[in-house]
Amino acid sequence: MNEFTFYNPTKLIFGEGQVEQLKELVPQYGKKVLLVYGGGSIKRNGLYDQVVGILNDIDAEVFELDGVEPNPRLSTVRRGVEICKENDIDFLLAVGGGSVIDCTKAVAAGAKYDGDAWDLVTKKAVASEAIPFGTVLTLAATGSEMNAGSVITNWETNEKYGWGSPAVFPQFSILDPKNTFTVPKDHTIYGMVDMMTHVFEQYFNDATNTPLQDRMCEAVLNTVIETAPKLIDDLENYELRETILYSGTIALNGMLQMGYRGDWASHNIEHAVSAVYDIPHAGGLAILFPNWMKHNLKVNPARFAQLAERVFDVDPAGKSEEEVALEGIEKLREFWTSIGAPSRLADYDIDDSQLNLMADKAVINGEFGNFNKLNKEDVLSILRASL
Repeated sequence: MNEFTFYNPTKLIFGEGQVEQLKELVPQYGKKVLLVYGGGSIKRNGLYDQVVGILNDIDAEVFELDGVEPNPRLSTVRRGVEICKENDIDFLLAVGGGSVIDCTKAVAAGAKYDGDAWDLVTKKAVASEAIPFGTVLTLAATGSEMNAGSVITNWETNEKYGWGSPAVFPQFSILDPKNTFTVPKDHTIYGMVDMMTHVFEQYFNDATNTPLQDRMCEAVLNTVIETAPKLIDDLENYELRETILYSGTIALNGMLQMGYRGDWASHNIEHAVSAVYDIPHAGGLAILFPNWMKHNLKVNPARFAQLAERVFDVDPAGKSEEEVALEGIEKLREFWTSIGAPSRLADYDIDDSQLNLMADKAVINGEFGNFNKLNKEDVLSILRASL
């Protein structure tokens, strides 16, 4: 394995009723709190009233940034930065899923930066400090509650980029499985696809001697695969929600990637697709990832075959490594289809008319991918296979 340093300062608070800890946690950072949330689901399920009630009890002065989009937009980030600067906000509280948390990270860093927050996202500037923030998670998916990454979309220019900084680790994240009970089936499915792709992105790396990391990744994948079909038929099952909620956090809090760099090319391609078409992030990944796998199978057939055998129970008897690998990829596609994930760009009414535009956006910074470098022709090939 490669040399590494692991750092994760986020305090993870997990379990039923733990939102009450806000009473002790928030006052440590000040009185002026910016509450960040999305389209209003937290108002429908009562969580908004609960959180605001707690903030009122501790005499916090509450400001609000609502309407955060599923692919959080720069315009919303700028609105949040303006609120923070105009009101000297002490602390941000993100109540929602990964998009809300990603937006909060950009607001927190942007409020401490003299220029435009887009400079931080495009890496023209480095986020060296941020207003402290915490999260109350409502969706198992991105792992943003316990990492320093964020993805922001500039809809005016159709650009979508991932960025990050140690300055934007949450101070704490509260995870209560009951707060995910009202997540609808489609978003529950997207969340499970998303966390699986996070594990795949890390699993496909060019390091050697990573037996423990491999088994850890495989354990998360096997757990999600075992739990997913049960959960989509029983959305208010506490134990199933608990298992998936924890799986999403472990999938991308840094623990699985000690000793190597994952690939992340599929995420880069999906960002280009959803920057143009604004489709659900995990829906795009469900379509693209199996085709990325097929495109890169020959880079390390043994790696793909190992995944097929250990996670998808492919019998290797009498088969070549490539045959085993291809069978595993097909079993992945079959699994995602079985739980209701999309399999073709056509499922979102996407045709071949914008392939060049999406490919250009994917390679705007040159070749990419750590398992195997991709150029524009590689991207076009994956996109065509995904139609």
